[in-house]
Amino acid sequence: MASKHITASVSEQNETMQRYYVLQSKIYDLTRWTFLFGRRAVIRQLPLDPGKAHRILEVGCGTGYNLRLLARRFPKAHLTGLDVSTHMIEKATKATKPFAQRVQLEERPYALGDTQYLEQFDAVLFSYSLTMINPQWEELIRQAKADLKPGGIIAVADFFDSRFGWFKTHMGNNHVRMDGHLLPLLEQEFTTLSHSVKPAYGGVWDYFVHLGRKV
Repeated sequence: MASKHITASVSEQNETMQRYYVLQSKIYDLTRWTFLFGRRAVIRQLPLDPGKAHRILEVGCGTGYNLRLLARRFPKAHLTGLDVSTHMIEKATKATKPFAQRVQLEERPYALGDTQYLEQFDAVLFSYSLTMINPQWEELIRQAKADLKPGGIIAVADFFDSRFGWFKTHMGNNHVRMDGHLLPLLEQEFTTLSHSVKPAYGGVWDYFVHLGRKV
């Protein structure tokens, strides 16, 4: 599937996401629970000790839904959330207010070559963000590897694929690429701890949850 969102430059993509989430930020949490499956599962499966002060990064933190879950599951963890959308960061700030001392939010893109966080994180989470980051998804996976400590965990929940061309086109119009393209690189760059691919809505599309370790 060739579409504009796959060939867009980083700056063009960031501008597109800013526009897209002006409205979507207002209805995101009201609507996304109906199809963003696996978000709770990927956090539940993180093999980290809740009693330790881990450092966890979420790329594309959106409204702060996952950061709130992470803060509750790991009460001593220090969390960093990145998002390019001003409106989403505003939502995330409100959502994580009870944990503000442990949560740092940054309005900026995640990009290969950034040396700010090299080998600092115990885990990096991508929750329904990588399929929207095109064509830079490969760079971001490799940047996550650089930013993880040795033995650190990459955790991904996202769309996988669909056998229906019309659905792929629909998702492409909403800036989502569904080609089963993420898992091969994740398995290449990290030692797989677990992964599952499951159908949604009778098989209209599949989603996956993947956890891997940096060696």
